[in-house]
Amino acid sequence: MRFFRPGFLAGLYPEAKFRIKTTEKILYLTFDDGPDPQSTPFLLEILKKHSIRVLFFCIGENAEEHPELINQILNDSHEIGNHTYNHADGWRTNSVKYIDDVIRASKSTSSLIFRPPFGRIRPKQYRILKRQFLIVFWDLMAYDFDSTFNAENSLNLLKTKIRPGSIIVLHDTSSSTARFLLDEFLTFATEQGFRFEMMSQTLQSREAGGGSYARNNAASVKTFSNQ
Repeated sequence: MRFFRPGFLAGLYPEAKFRIKTTEKILYLTFDDGPDPQSTPFLLEILKKHSIRVLFFCIGENAEEHPELINQILNDSHEIGNHTYNHADGWRTNSVKYIDDVIRASKSTSSLIFRPPFGRIRPKQYRILKRQFLIVFWDLMAYDFDSTFNAENSLNLLKTKIRPGSIIVLHDTSSSTARFLLDEFLTFATEQGFRFEMMSQTLQSREAGGGSYARNNAASVKTFSNQ
């Protein structure tokens, strides 16, 4: 089975989040690459059914094209993160252009929390962006975006590899299999005694300054969505 945890990169990116340190059975669910009119509303309905709130790392271009989905995400009490404007690859993009792409996306997504697409970010880019953003990687990737890795495989990976503090990545895109596995995964995780929290809940209660992050992140996206 395909499986990769990027936490060994913590030495390069010491202030980034790969996993939340806890012994409690808490999971942090995130979605990348949306919003998408085919998948995002469907996923939001499943999340509402389970009363689970999550963090959507949105591409700026998609957010500008679908402000109604940004509003829907926020109205359902989820949070929004920055995933660059054009899904830029930090390894293949000039650092000046990369930073500009992130800042451009901040106008329609978030100016405080960021996930690099593909997990690819150069140390120089990281050092610059961490001055403004909480940078979030992941502990568990389900490969729901990969056409060679079907929904059953993704679901099995999630069921067998979740652990306390896991930051999980799924995708709200039309090609993702997340909509086929999310309901069963949430049911399974809950039955196993896990609960889901948004990252801001944990940061607010366990880290200095977390409350400020939670308030400011909500404000940064609501300003855009109400325009």
